[in-house]
This record gives sequence, C-alpha cells and structure tokens, in this order.
Amino acid sequence: MDRTERFYRIDQLLQERQSVPVGIFLKELEVSLATFKRDITYLRDRMNAPIVWDREHRGYCYEKSGDGTGPRFELPGLWFNASEIHAMLTMEHLLTNLQPGLLAAHVDPLRTRLRMLLTSDDHSADEVVSRIRVLPQGSRKVEQPLFEKIANALLARRVLRLQHSNRWRGEVLEREVSPQRLVFYRDNWYLDAWCHLRDDIRSFALDAIQAVFITNRQAKEVSDQQLDQYLAAGYGIFSGAETKTAVIRFSQERSRWVAHESWHSRQQGAFDAEGCWILSLPYSHDAELLMDILRHGPDAEVLAPPELREAIQKKMHETLLRYK
Repeated sequence: MDRTERFYRIDQLLQERQSVPVGIFLKELEVSLATFKRDITYLRDRMNAPIVWDREHRGYCYEKSGDGTGPRFELPGLWFNASEIHAMLTMEHLLTNLQPGLLAAHVDPLRTRLRMLLTSDDHSADEVVSRIRVLPQGSRKVEQPLFEKIANALLARRVLRLQHSNRWRGEVLEREVSPQRLVFYRDNWYLDAWCHLRDDIRSFALDAIQAVFITNRQAKEVSDQQLDQYLAAGYGIFSGAETKTAVIRFSQERSRWVAHESWHSRQQGAFDAEGCWILSLPYSHDAELLMDILRHGPDAEVLAPPELREAIQKKMHETLLRYK
C-alpha cells in the first residue's frame, strides 16, 4: 500500500469509527508505528486534517464541529498515487523545457501541488526533476503573448490575420488563416491552418510569425482526415497530398541505428543480402528529407527516385565547391 492509499484508508477508518486505536491502524495499513505517526503528522500539518487524540477511548478521531455533528474535513477529490505523481512531474518538466516560460503561469500551481503530494520516504520532487533532463536542439523562440493569441483563436475557432515571414524569399506576407491545430515538431511549434489566400492547407512556423490579430469571423473547419491526408502523407512538417517514394540504402554500420528509427508512419524497411538497411518512405517536398539524408554522409545512398538522387548529388557538389 503506497502513501496515498494509506491516507485514503486512514480517512476511511476515522469516518467509520468514533475512535480508532493505534493497533487497528497498524494492522490495516501494515506499516510501522513510526511510519503511521509520520502519516498522521503529514495529514495534520499539510492537509489540515483535524485529527486529535481521544484520551477517553485511547484512539484517534476527527475533531467534532461546534455543534458536535461530525468531522469537518474531507480529503481532496483529486489524488494520485506515487507512480502517477512521478509521471506527472516528468510531464511538467518536459513541458517547461519544451518552451521555457510558455506554460509557466498555468503549470506553476500544478507543480506546487504535485511537489507537496510527492514528499515521501523514497524520492523528493527536487530529486525527480534534477535527474530528468530535456535538451532542446535547434529550438527557436516564440513570444508568449503571440503563442497565447494563436492558442486562444484556435480554441475559440476564430480566423487569424498573420504577418508571416517567408524565410526562403526574405519577405513578410499577410495571411488570413483558419487555425486547425498546434504541432510541436523537432523542438519547434507550428500552426496547421486553412490559408484563405491560397485556399488550401498550410503549416506556419510560429517563430516566423511577426504579428497576429484575432478577427471576429468564424474559422473554417477542416476534418482531421483531410489534414492528415495533406500534412501527414509525406515526409516532414511541410508535406502535401501528392507524394513520391524515396528509397535509401544505409551502410552496415549506420543500419544498426537507422533500422530502429521511425522516419514516417508509412515507412517500410528490410535488410539486403549485405546487411544494409533499405528504407522506403513517402515524401512530397524534399527540403527536409535532403537534410536528414545528408547528415549521414557517405553512409546513406539514395536509390530512387532519380530526381532525389540528383538533388543529393547537387547538394554534395555545392558543398565541395564551398570548401575549395
């Protein structure tokens, strides 16, 4: 029986009986006298439980109210066992590190409550947090007011007017979009939306949004099926409905890692006769896929399609020229 369960059982015994002898508690809880006293002290000091010692009946009971009608205390309605609290603290730590300060106002009250509940004989909240590390790589800062405006419009189903920086062309465009969902991908936030300018689905990097205005117009609804058909069909965050199939062969050494990696939900893979991993996956736009293939250097070879292989050759040639 963990500590939370013991609190429930202590409360139940005190509610059921006029007075509960220590021996009954020790038998029911299956703990030592020292552990039981720590539990009683915690309930009194931390949970404000009005537990008193009944000298007449030689046991513990709830202090009666002024009119003698009964106990004035109830355990909170939401409780977690130790493993659940550890999991929630881990989640809180992850959320805080995904976007520092972004969720602080909402997470801090929960964090305080969880830390209080977690205090036990085995692991403290500080120890849990200190031994979990999340190391973002390549994350780009999003201002909290901008994030909150977008999230509010998303949930309120309102059209957004954006000033969005197109980093490929180095220009700022104004768009009106119907927000559909927020996505956290590779340490950065993206907004999947219906673009009223292009009359199609688009993804916008939140860090590239310079200004946002919430309109009073109702957002256009796009089904999850339609969003996934367009955005999840191919490789990477910027996808499309029409896809091609990339076939990549990895060296024996690199295959020991890549064979266990998930590149896409519809990927297929198998080892060839030489022990090299052959990976097949759909893609629409090749920009992100090119970067991920090139990071493997000579340990990855594109077998198909020809245009993707040529794109890799072009990038490698341009890289060699840069180093001459």
